[in-house]
Amino acid sequence: MLRLVSLLFIVLCSFSSFAEDNSYRLGAGDLITISVYDEPDLSQEVRIGLSGDISYPLLGDVRVAGLSPKELEMKLVSGLKGPYLLDPSVTVSILEYRPFYVTGEVEKPGSYAFHPGLTVDKAISIAGGFTERASKSRIYVMHDDSATKPNHKDSDGRAAKDSIKLFDVVQPGDVITVEQSFF
Repeated sequence: MLRLVSLLFIVLCSFSSFAEDNSYRLGAGDLITISVYDEPDLSQEVRIGLSGDISYPLLGDVRVAGLSPKELEMKLVSGLKGPYLLDPSVTVSILEYRPFYVTGEVEKPGSYAFHPGLTVDKAISIAGGFTERASKSRIYVMHDDSATKPNHKDSDGRAAKDSIKLFDVVQPGDVITVEQSFF
């Protein structure tokens, strides 16, 4: 029983630390909740639009793509402090991450809900596994990092794909492509 409780604690800590370690960057498709202590009219649940902005009471359109949840908290505190509130206390949480995508030689290509700790092999399993013609060594990813840096391009001007291994970690918005095997 103690083992089960310990394991549950470790799993919960890893999920909560994924977005709180400031390495996670918000992007289009993320569903977030913004809570302002003692100000229910300023607390809301909002999905980040394709523009990377959200519409927020008193502040209008606020650019959130590329920010960590902590950085967004500080931005909102800065905007609300002074003209609207004396000492606002803002908390930003991620309710739902943007999906990841699996294409190519998998049984069920498409978009899937992201969960922290997801690896390429798990993502492919979620997509129904490899087809008979799939190459298990030619797997590529295009990261959704448009909010933080411009997409790098290949020699033909297309978004570059990076080669990945089955145990590499998947990020929200990633597009995983499984190529066809020649043998």
